[in-house]
This record gives sequence, C-alpha cells and structure tokens, in this order.
Amino acid sequence: MKIGIIGAGFVGRAIGKLATRAGHEVMLSNSRGAHTLFSLPHATGCMVGTVAEAASFGEIVIVAIPMAAYRSIPVSPLAGKIVIDTNNYYPERDGHITELDKHETSTSELLARHLPDSCITKAFNAIPMNDLETDGLPEGSAERRALPIAGDDAEGKAIATQLLNAFGFDVVDAGPLAEGWRFERGTPAYCVPLNKAKLLSTLAATRREIG
Repeated sequence: MKIGIIGAGFVGRAIGKLATRAGHEVMLSNSRGAHTLFSLPHATGCMVGTVAEAASFGEIVIVAIPMAAYRSIPVSPLAGKIVIDTNNYYPERDGHITELDKHETSTSELLARHLPDSCITKAFNAIPMNDLETDGLPEGSAERRALPIAGDDAEGKAIATQLLNAFGFDVVDAGPLAEGWRFERGTPAYCVPLNKAKLLSTLAATRREIG
C-alpha cells in the first residue's frame, strides 16, 4: 500500500519507519519542503516529498502535524481518500481552540469538517511514539498492548487496524468519529499501556467534561 504522511516530526517518522518495515511504500512530507528532509530516507526507509506530493502519492494519507496547523492541509487532493488523523490538542502549543476547550467537538471532527470529502479515522494518537516503536508484540500475546481507533468509515478503520496489528498492537474500536474524545489527551486511556480488555472497560467508563 502507498502511504502519504503529512508531517515529518516524531509521529510521522515513527509511523513511516514501521510502515516501511511492514512492506508499505511511504512518502514523508512537511510544510518546509523536501529539501529539509534529506536525511530521512536513510533513517526511515521512506521517500520524501512536498505536502502536495505526499497527498497525491498516498492511497491513504496520515496527518501528523500540530493541531494548530490542521487548516493548512490541502483539501482537494484528499477528496475521496482515507485519512488517518493522529492529532492531539495541546493549548500551550496550539493556542486555544474554543470548541475544544468547551468539549463541544473533538480534534478529528474538526479535521473532518476541514476535509468534508475525505474519510477520517482517528488512530495513533494515544501512545507515545517511543512506545509505538518498542512495545509491539506478536499477535496473540497475552499482554499485547491495545490501541483505540474511531471513525465513520469501515474501510478506514479496517486499514488502521491492519497497520496497528502489523506494528504489534491489538485494536479497540471506540465507535464513530464523534466518540474519539474518549481517548484524547487527558483521558484515562491516553498514553496508558492497557491490554484489550482493560482498554475496552476504560473507554466505556470515560466521561466527558462539560465545558
């Protein structure tokens, strides 16, 4: 599968490295241009390109940029494509976004509003990237760590599940995209190592703050 990644920081690099190891073709990109990524092909096994090139290249596209920059993502090249959103909201980094501060919506729903013709799946946001690279275990392992996903598109969730399984993790489907708040920053499941049974119960017990 061809995977375009918008963002070449810790998140983009970690996912890109694991995806190439799993046999996928990956293109990393950032807003500053491919010339700033000249060392990454050797370090990650990924190709590099512009944001527009990565958006065009990917059969699926992974968004791995700060939440504050989500409106910079090109809309038309991603129409009809599966987009996996890894974003988290950090007001100290992103500035305050009123709808998120008031818990009126979620990070991935904001991205979906920006990309109305794309199919958004939320994944990869609830684990530190060092753990993503080191904590994977073979399928069937008793204490295999589980990670949550959410989305309205069955194909997008199936692809996210396949990637996470290949990286060494079980998956818990938290439901539609609107339920992605259950594993956003600050929730009990956020960046906490849990097996599948524990993650299921933790997500079910999570309550939303009222802004």
